[in-house]
Amino acid sequence: MDHYKILGLTRSASKEDIKQAFRKLAMEFHPDKHVHSPQQLKENATLKFKQVSEAYETLIDDRKRADYNIRQNSYRNSANNYYSGGNSDNYYRNSYQNSYRNNYGYGYGYSRPADGGSANVFTKLETVMRFMTTRAFLLNAALAGVLLGATYVVDAGGEALWKMQNSGKSFEEAMESVEKAKAFDDKR
Repeated sequence: MDHYKILGLTRSASKEDIKQAFRKLAMEFHPDKHVHSPQQLKENATLKFKQVSEAYETLIDDRKRADYNIRQNSYRNSANNYYSGGNSDNYYRNSYQNSYRNNYGYGYGYSRPADGGSANVFTKLETVMRFMTTRAFLLNAALAGVLLGATYVVDAGGEALWKMQNSGKSFEEAMESVEKAKAFDDKR
């Protein structure tokens, strides 16, 4: 599903263009407008409204739009390479198109190689890096670090307390002493 096609826009559309296209299509396909329409028309309008809403939510947010463009470029390049049979002419044509898009604001500064293998590696690496820099991931990593640190502190503190109270004895030796003391008390 191409969000740009759904809204009837080009990839270089501004936020204002996106808002205007969404408002126009939302008014046309809104489910409340088709309450008295036949069932099939109502279902089609509802589906189209959901698609328009999803496209708007993706394209209006800069980060989501950049991610969407990366995925679309990667998919398009690997599909072109697959269907062309790896034709070198296709490689140069795609490289030229990508450099044109990036130099003239069409593609938001993301460049992808035309061969599918390299594009997939870079896309996966970027996806991992984006995930690792998200707020939720960083908060979870910090929490895990705090918990591991607290575990170490408690363990080290327990060992220090044991050594202070029982100088020179291991836990096993101390338990043997306790057992001997109980046996001695039982004999009396």
